[in-house]
Amino acid sequence: MNSSSQIVLSGLRPTGRVHLGNYFGAVRNWVELQDRYRCYYFVADWHALTSDYADPSKVRQATFDAVADYLAAGMDPEKATVFLQSDVKEHAELHLLLSMVTPLPWLERVPTFKDQQAQLEDKDLNTYGFLGYPLLQTADIILYRAAYVPVGEDQASHLELSREIVRRFNNFYGPVFPEPQPLFTATPKVPGLDGRKMSKSYGNTIGLTASADEIRALVSTMFTDPNRVRRSDPGNPDICNLFQFHKLFSDDATIARVDHECRTAQIGCVQDKRLLADIIIEKLRPIRERREEIDRNPSIVWDTLREGGKRARERAGETMASVRDAMKIGFPELR
Repeated sequence: MNSSSQIVLSGLRPTGRVHLGNYFGAVRNWVELQDRYRCYYFVADWHALTSDYADPSKVRQATFDAVADYLAAGMDPEKATVFLQSDVKEHAELHLLLSMVTPLPWLERVPTFKDQQAQLEDKDLNTYGFLGYPLLQTADIILYRAAYVPVGEDQASHLELSREIVRRFNNFYGPVFPEPQPLFTATPKVPGLDGRKMSKSYGNTIGLTASADEIRALVSTMFTDPNRVRRSDPGNPDICNLFQFHKLFSDDATIARVDHECRTAQIGCVQDKRLLADIIIEKLRPIRERREEIDRNPSIVWDTLREGGKRARERAGETMASVRDAMKIGFPELR
């Protein structure tokens, strides 16, 4: 089958402006895939409620910021369908129907269920919404009869529950859904300013559309080689945060030069931070300028979601008609 006719589905929770971890981990791949597949990308606002149900007041602005940054990064609504999860009510209907056939122990055994509960101790996550998020995630994917879901190699197991649910559903009602396959994509690890994984919960991020002054200020706080105490000490780029960012943003010649000059103490950490900040600022300039254009005309975001929602509902409606017929709850007499 021609890849341009195959559907790729992916989504992210609306957490506000995209940071470099989001960009290199997902958004950059989304932009590349839109030229090769039929792509459906959604803002998972219902998923945001699984942990933030007590205060959803920030979801709207976070949705706008996320989509604005997607578009600034190169996502083209003429090529990809970009939409809001809650704007397609079929997600909820399919989630409900899948809950009728999914054994409870399947959800309880998901490793991330207990992991997230431990990490978010300040929130009451003893809700069905939190337990059932993998089921909603499955509905998100199979509602569009997606052939592929972009994942890193370490995330392939996350799809296995969805595949099990599809097999169980098809065993009961016939071959309604294809089993979604992982589409392995390059997802380089992006360290935060402090060396840990870049995450808003750690407060160690650099925004994809941050201003030049913001980038300089943030880069100046980056952890460097802890063993390099004095300017004259040789450094080790392999354990330095700055060098990891050079690998993401700098050309090969600059990477080689910085590697050599760091090991021979020809460049200091402060000097390297200034160099890195200038490189990041210049590389992100087109994205930043596009975001500024969108901020001057915010209807671009809402028009994108409105049109994307129409296309998504059309595809979702076709799927749900097949589901109802297969489950013998279609009631054609009422149509």
